[in-house]
Amino acid sequence: MPLFLTIDISGAEPEQGAPAPDRVLAGDPKFRTWNVEEADGGVYAGIWEATPGKWRIVYDEWEFCHILSGVSILTEDGGEARTVRAGDSFVLRPGFKGSWEVLETTRKEYVIRL
Repeated sequence: MPLFLTIDISGAEPEQGAPAPDRVLAGDPKFRTWNVEEADGGVYAGIWEATPGKWRIVYDEWEFCHILSGVSILTEDGGEARTVRAGDSFVLRPGFKGSWEVLETTRKEYVIRL
């Protein structure tokens, strides 16, 4: 197995998903996920995409995100709303609770550590 892995989703079939119905706050958001790495110790990397809508999020994991396209608003409970768009990078730490609202279909690269 090579130790250099390119995040390449061409020709790969995405996993289809959506937020749990009880977490949806607006719209009918749908997810597509291309998980290209699943390493020992609970580390995942790949590409995720969501269509417009708004839902509650609760993070138990640590996640690095880099927005590739689209526009979303993340709002932490009791905190300010942050608009993210192509080129933005950020980390969501365990314990983050709030909402994710997709204004324009958003695609991100991610690395998750459980």
